[in-house]
Amino acid sequence: MSPAMAPQAFKSEFVRTLHARGFVHQITDAEALDRASAEGVVTGYIGFDATAPSLHVGSLVQIMMLRWLQKTGHRPIVLMGGGTTKVGDPTFRDTSRVMMEEAQIAANIASIRTVFGRLLAFDDGPTGAVMLDNDDWLSGYGYLEFLRTYGPHFTINRMLTFDSVRLRLEREQPLSFLEFNYMLMQAVDFLELNRRVDCRLQMGGSDQWGNIVNGVELVRRLQEQQAFGLTTPLITTAGGAKMGKTAAGAVWLNPDMLSPYDYWQFWRNTADADVGRFLRLFTELELDEIARLEALPGAEINQAKKVLANHATALVHGREAADTAAAAAESAFVRGEVSSDMPTVEVARDQLQTGVPLPVLANQIGLTGSSSEARRLLQGGGLRLNDVAQTDVNRLVTLADLGPEGALKLAVGKKKIMLVRPA
Repeated sequence: MSPAMAPQAFKSEFVRTLHARGFVHQITDAEALDRASAEGVVTGYIGFDATAPSLHVGSLVQIMMLRWLQKTGHRPIVLMGGGTTKVGDPTFRDTSRVMMEEAQIAANIASIRTVFGRLLAFDDGPTGAVMLDNDDWLSGYGYLEFLRTYGPHFTINRMLTFDSVRLRLEREQPLSFLEFNYMLMQAVDFLELNRRVDCRLQMGGSDQWGNIVNGVELVRRLQEQQAFGLTTPLITTAGGAKMGKTAAGAVWLNPDMLSPYDYWQFWRNTADADVGRFLRLFTELELDEIARLEALPGAEINQAKKVLANHATALVHGREAADTAAAAAESAFVRGEVSSDMPTVEVARDQLQTGVPLPVLANQIGLTGSSSEARRLLQGGGLRLNDVAQTDVNRLVTLADLGPEGALKLAVGKKKIMLVRPA
């Protein structure tokens, strides 16, 4: 890894931008990558396995790096892991991944593609984004061919030193031979992309450093060409939580798995200490404007959070969806109105006819992570029914609680709100 350099010391807009906005954790050779990026178009890639029908916000840092790569005059490759998903990345996992059928992997890839169409420009120009699938080459290898061609370039001794493997072994948790081959497959991906489209840069999260270095070395040995690896720091919230996970589950990027309204609310609920960092990573606002926003005093920081929510939502879901979500939030939390754009859940009319305990209903619709959490919120006055704080853990919710719009409104403080309609 190259010694640290100040952002202003870099000549290329690409490396300078990533450093200034907080994307960089490690670079295999920062000076050489900076020089290559300043002299011409660099093709770089990031791989995404298709383990679900959508990526979540934890992958957004990687996507934003591809976006900045293109915006600064270079060529991004989105590599879908149709082949590697069949094996499963063991990186920092306690257990093996569940084996997926090919049909499900293909369906997941088709669903994931939609997000990239909004964030990257796919065209035939020199910086036009490309989407490829590593199944196109990985599935074509015979076992003996793969071993003879690439096996001699990897040593078990070194592979055992990588954190993704070492930590599993130290915890005496099983690591299958199938998963052990993942890092070889990822290295071959880099080699194939170098040969096919002159790809010289692989980017990823810090947990991928060992895998990326393997690819850099394989390109050097077999292509006699310098390649580069760049990783981001692990993105966590100020509270230490891993980015992309909430009590209610993953923050998905596809609108059919998480509504633009809920996506907007996720960013609006950012902790004060995270606002500046998230504005740099997840928006394209100028750094001077971000510095002004993160310095807002007291309650004014909420304005910065709204800016973050508006810009982050517009990038993934479009400006119209972001404006609609912001208006719905304003309607719900400021004026106490009901909007059709707010998250809505249907429950059986019979259930409301009989009456359902408020903690049970809050958990049932996903407003809280459990009924016990809902009861704790009630005891502290943090759960509201139709804009009125509730404290009775035995409170029954019935059809009588429906408003003139035919719905009732449940909210956790001023952060999360849902409509409930009888079905």
